[in-house]
Amino acid sequence: MKEYRKNVAAIIINDEGKTWLGEREDHLAWGFPQGGIEKGETAEEALKRELMEELATNDFEIIDKYPGTLKYDFPAGMTFPTWTYVGQEQQYFLIKLHLTAYIDLEKYDHEFIQYKFVDLDELLQMDFSFKTEVYRKALDYFKTEIVKKIK
Repeated sequence: MKEYRKNVAAIIINDEGKTWLGEREDHLAWGFPQGGIEKGETAEEALKRELMEELATNDFEIIDKYPGTLKYDFPAGMTFPTWTYVGQEQQYFLIKLHLTAYIDLEKYDHEFIQYKFVDLDELLQMDFSFKTEVYRKALDYFKTEIVKKIK
């Protein structure tokens, strides 16, 4: 039986309804903040911890949560030194940054080297390699809420 790592992911929007996208430190891809759910944590607790570790901020509100989880498999040959999962099972959240939010990519984990905010239409056209299908499903679900924030 395939074993998936339990994980949370954040789709972050700003006051203009643009979506946060970060370039990974390994330069392999752009993507959303995400991370594993540790033993004893709820998905919401993991989300708050991951956003503090990766962006050094808790200055946001949770707008919505995907109903269920989305899975993706790691590409053949992708290995990790401390675990052997075949992929990740993610709980997605739609997050809105507060106007005063400050992001510091260098404070803790250094997961991302830079970030930008992009329009939803542009985001839906991007290729995210093995994560593309999952990203599109989550974005499609949150699309109505993202568009509401633009108005």
